[in-house]
Amino acid sequence: MSVTTLTLLPAENVYPDLSGVGGRSTLIEIVGALLTIVLIVSVLMLIVSGIVWAVSSSAGNPQTATKGKVGVFVALGAAVLAGAGVTWMNFLLNLGDTL
Repeated sequence: MSVTTLTLLPAENVYPDLSGVGGRSTLIEIVGALLTIVLIVSVLMLIVSGIVWAVSSSAGNPQTATKGKVGVFVALGAAVLAGAGVTWMNFLLNLGDTL
């Protein structure tokens, strides 16, 4: 029976050429603008849904109050995801520059 040994080769200095992608800065601006628009719209919908929830609750309309409540939670989730998306994108771009 023979014993096989594995040897590790030394790591080569191979790095991606991040400047090779054309229009990288334009893509970064477009994604940032889209995430900003989503964040603004979700905050506006949070305000509108909160107003609908408050008015319908005080008027005694439980169906509309429930829809307003769901709208508040959906808008809050969208705002959180859009904000986290901007943070995640910036983290990945900074990580890519250090590779």
